[in-house]
Amino acid sequence: MKRIPRVAVYPGTFDPITHGHTDLVTRAARVFEHVIVAIAESPHKTPFFSLKKRIELAESQLCALENISIVGFRNLLVDFVQQNGAGVIVRGLRAVSDFEYEFQLASMNRNLCAEVETMFLTPDEQYGFISSTLVREVARLNGDVSQFVGAEIEIALKEQFGFLGS
Repeated sequence: MKRIPRVAVYPGTFDPITHGHTDLVTRAARVFEHVIVAIAESPHKTPFFSLKKRIELAESQLCALENISIVGFRNLLVDFVQQNGAGVIVRGLRAVSDFEYEFQLASMNRNLCAEVETMFLTPDEQYGFISSTLVREVARLNGDVSQFVGAEIEIALKEQFGFLGS
């Protein structure tokens, strides 16, 4: 039987990418032959960082992983997954409270494209409470976010909030 290469897509806005995200990408990279970190443009969410900047920041955090690629996307997720030859969407679950929303997304994606599966991964316990929204709020108030994000992200947040010279 011929082995089918397994490609997964880990989608999100990654605004900014956190240690929780990088933990999940690392876990997914051990399971799949290739992981595409798909950064959604998401203009309806009014992202803090531009798509280009979010891609750059993700690249700075994930450059050590050889079997991943990082790309931006603007279309329907299941279309993006199929266009990139993937068969699995990876989603993170931090807490039970994430499950209902993630279950709805997985069900919708399965209805849109039955060939695409969703796999849920949980981050290491030390990252279970981290969200990009919380990190941005701490950074907005000039708090220390170094334990939640990489140095490049911390600097980018400080610059964006005007705590560092541009």
